[in-house]
Amino acid sequence: MNRDLLGRHRAVLPDWLALYYDDPIEITHGEGRHVWDADGNRYLDFFGGILTTMTAHALPEVTKAVSEQAGRIVHSSTLYLNRPMVDLAERIARVSGIPDARVFFTTSGTEANDTALLLATTHRRSNTVLAMRNSYHGRSFSAVGITGNRGWSPTSLSPLQTLYVHGGVRSRGPFADLDDDAFTAACVADLEDLLGHTRAPAALIAEPVQGVGGFTSPPDGLYAAFREVLAERGVLWIADEVQTGWGRTGDHFWGWQAHAGNGPPDIVTFAKGIGNGMSVGGVIARSEIMNCLDSQSISTFGGTQITMAAGLANLAYLLEHDLQGNARRVGGLLIERLRSVAAQVPAVREVRGRGLMIGVELARPGTGEADPAAAAAVLEAARSDGLLLGKGGGHDTSALRVAPPMSLTVAEAEEGAAILERALLSLNE
Repeated sequence: MNRDLLGRHRAVLPDWLALYYDDPIEITHGEGRHVWDADGNRYLDFFGGILTTMTAHALPEVTKAVSEQAGRIVHSSTLYLNRPMVDLAERIARVSGIPDARVFFTTSGTEANDTALLLATTHRRSNTVLAMRNSYHGRSFSAVGITGNRGWSPTSLSPLQTLYVHGGVRSRGPFADLDDDAFTAACVADLEDLLGHTRAPAALIAEPVQGVGGFTSPPDGLYAAFREVLAERGVLWIADEVQTGWGRTGDHFWGWQAHAGNGPPDIVTFAKGIGNGMSVGGVIARSEIMNCLDSQSISTFGGTQITMAAGLANLAYLLEHDLQGNARRVGGLLIERLRSVAAQVPAVREVRGRGLMIGVELARPGTGEADPAAAAAVLEAARSDGLLLGKGGGHDTSALRVAPPMSLTVAEAEEGAAILERALLSLNE
């Protein structure tokens, strides 16, 4: 069955549309933290559709809200008043930390980042953008143009002038041997030097934890230090919270809060988990920034009634069940468990992350050189043992990405860790 579907897939879909596994699987249904494939195999899901199934598969509260809304109306566009969209915008504005916040809904994180770039460049009258090395912000023409990860940037053409800044990766690069304070100071000095060689940029866009980059992050406070330098020049700070938002990092509701410094970002983008699988993205910004456009606009599919119903139910469940606290507690146990395993496997260069956003970077022992073949082997071994993981990293996808739904139990964390332990130990054979 899979071979037939794979053949049909390859016949009609682009060659560059990536598939996991030598023998790709078709996922047919899920429940809680588990999914099943077309052959009836059950898997513990530690990737959640790329961090999108945030609370749980087939969460009753969300499926009920979607079903009930579908029975009333699915879509009308933003040309008409839309109560679920207003309800969700009010709730997101309240939890955003941004004063006088305005919210615009999109269908994806790519579109959210695209909108943030439009707002920033219009507000600042500049098409120069600062981005982080090893970053990823989506697959649109403008988002690819600010992506600092060569594996996900198929063209150098761009409507923007992009300048890349040090700091997104703590354990590689010219400042890796410095302590956290010295690392931050060196990155700030590099930013100041860079700004001395260019016209004032519109904004810095940065993921608090780099997702596709392999769950790398700078020391806490780095972006606050950047903000001080940027604010002196009127440069905006865009926090790309597509993967880090809604409490996934455990310690904070938003990833930017680890870098709060003198206040929240000027613009926050979000997507993925808020819809728990429904297509929801968006932008939060201060009113003077959001309202800077001097032409009309609409969104045909952003903020549809059915996706907003899902977002409302999902956000309510997350807050009422303190999934941020669960991510902190269970994620803390999981990362320590994986670090104890890593001590037995020379191929593991680093276990990093926070909450339920954990990266396991693999390298050739004794060299520090990326080992994408080892990462692929572990991905396959874990799948054959009933565990789904992700991959990423700026060095040839040599990092495993661990990001289960945030309702993960301690028992499920231990089950997944045991499977991953066996897969990693197989590298020693």
